[in-house]
Amino acid sequence: MEYPIGELAARFGLPTHVLRHWEDVGLLSPARRAGGRRVYGPAHVTRVAEILLGKDAGFSLEQLRELFAAPDRDRRREVLRDQLAQVRARMARLALSQKLLEHGLRCQHSDYQSCPRFQSMVLARLDGVDLAVAIDHD
Repeated sequence: MEYPIGELAARFGLPTHVLRHWEDVGLLSPARRAGGRRVYGPAHVTRVAEILLGKDAGFSLEQLRELFAAPDRDRRREVLRDQLAQVRARMARLALSQKLLEHGLRCQHSDYQSCPRFQSMVLARLDGVDLAVAIDHD
């Protein structure tokens, strides 16, 4: 089965310019018919799903291109490990953000700037203390 660009894009709820961009960055290579029209086959449908899954996992398009072009299992695993490390780092930052926001919501002071705990965190950050330490700083 062959799909024109509009049909493939609609299947995934994407605007057609996204598929064109993915082609420009080397993630898709549709066949061309007379008149230069793009035609996509079953392998392209699978590739679009793979790209969307990769984006859900936090990969950039450049990282996905590297993953798809990896010459062997070891290189693919290296790319996956690197992405996992990045995701874990983002999760740690988000956990700190959550902790700060939860403190702000629990704080009984009418103005967060008058909160001694908040002032302690600000002073710790002024001293160059890492956020993770500053949150627990006393």
